[in-house]
Amino acid sequence: MFRSINEECGVFGIFGEMNADVAANACMALYALQHRGQESCGIAVNDDGVITYHRDTGLVPDVFDAETISRLGRGNMAIGHVRASSTDPHSRYSAQPLVVRHIKGTMVLAHNGNIINASKLREGLELGGAIFHSSTDTEVISHIVIKERLLSGSIEESVERAMHRISGAYSLLIMSPQKMIAARDPNGFRPLCMGRLGDSVIFASESCAFDSIGGEFIRDILPGEIVVASRDGVRSIKTHTGSRGSLCVFEYVYFARPDSVIQGVSVHSARIRAGRLLAKDHPAEADVVVGVPDSGLDAALGFSQESGIPYGTGFIKNRYIGRTFIQPTQLMRDSSVRIKLNVIAETVRNKRVVMVDDSIVRGTTSWRIVKLLREAGAREVHMRVSAPPFRHPCYFGTDIDSREHLIANKMTVPEIADKIGVDSLAFLSVAGVNKIAEKADCGFCDGCFTGSYPLPEPEDGQGSRYEQRISERK
Repeated sequence: MFRSINEECGVFGIFGEMNADVAANACMALYALQHRGQESCGIAVNDDGVITYHRDTGLVPDVFDAETISRLGRGNMAIGHVRASSTDPHSRYSAQPLVVRHIKGTMVLAHNGNIINASKLREGLELGGAIFHSSTDTEVISHIVIKERLLSGSIEESVERAMHRISGAYSLLIMSPQKMIAARDPNGFRPLCMGRLGDSVIFASESCAFDSIGGEFIRDILPGEIVVASRDGVRSIKTHTGSRGSLCVFEYVYFARPDSVIQGVSVHSARIRAGRLLAKDHPAEADVVVGVPDSGLDAALGFSQESGIPYGTGFIKNRYIGRTFIQPTQLMRDSSVRIKLNVIAETVRNKRVVMVDDSIVRGTTSWRIVKLLREAGAREVHMRVSAPPFRHPCYFGTDIDSREHLIANKMTVPEIADKIGVDSLAFLSVAGVNKIAEKADCGFCDGCFTGSYPLPEPEDGQGSRYEQRISERK
């Protein structure tokens, strides 16, 4: 794959008038959230308590066409989901939203994040006779919520009780026959916001989804907050709130779309600031600054503004190849970056180039991109990275590799520079990355850079035993 980092999922929900075209609105919103997941997607529609849904592997335009949207019909509620994950890849069973029919009705659930005690919870549920169809955390959450629903007077009460049992990152949308619930974990690892579309209440992982359907952003859901939308209006349950939260700082660096606003801060502005901080701390003598699409572009612009070095368009990205592009032969693997990116030679020929990117994981992709610049005639290449070096795994919904596979744990910065073929290399500091969104009304998680996490590291592995060969199981 072209990128080695994936974010796990984007969610969208709408609650409004009866017989509304909620499926079409959900589909358009998922287009805006496609960057958060390219493996599968789905939409569930609630028409006065009757649930219809469609989900499959693939991108939004591959899964939904006009006929499919029409078949979903109209209703008063809908939940949509896009997925990217390192577990159950390309599995229809793992596509969301999850639809569960139980003794008290039907529940639809969509999840973004990662539950660190999922394995322990799942084991207890299986010993009690629960049956699972996938290895996703979402299915574990659904079982916990349903068990609590049997003891509760309402769906929102069951969610509130379930939050005492699950630990980790979760931005949830849950739909019952009559209500829609939005819930965010007490640390607020993943974004979740609320808006309006006419008389309808809308929820999404990012505000860009509201813009795509002509909606209005109202506010972010608080860490630990449960918001209930029903015919009685919208109300908030705050029994789990109180923490300032620990939003994943990499949302600003890479994951979120630049036209989104998260916790009161424009993602575009945060990336500009990252580039400015890089230029202050790690200047370079150069003729042009270029960014690696897409998340490196704004940081490169900030570097240019602060340094006074002209900004140039150095790369053209092929936007018609998804992240799941298959490379079955060595030739195709070697050519993967050329298929994704092409250098504008006129921008870099015979010039000293500052190349700004958002991260270096294993170093292989960076080496290939630098090689493209050299072949296009760049005289010098100075790489600047708008995040600190990755040294630790992420347990909260980001597919950061294990420690032994991260190049920053094997080599010094000069050694990495030599390996990827640049004349100089510098990373944004941990202090710097925590300053790129200083006005955000939240704290940040930077555990993948520092090894210091807001919650204890899980003791058990997150992989499923069903994804291992029998000989590999302990």
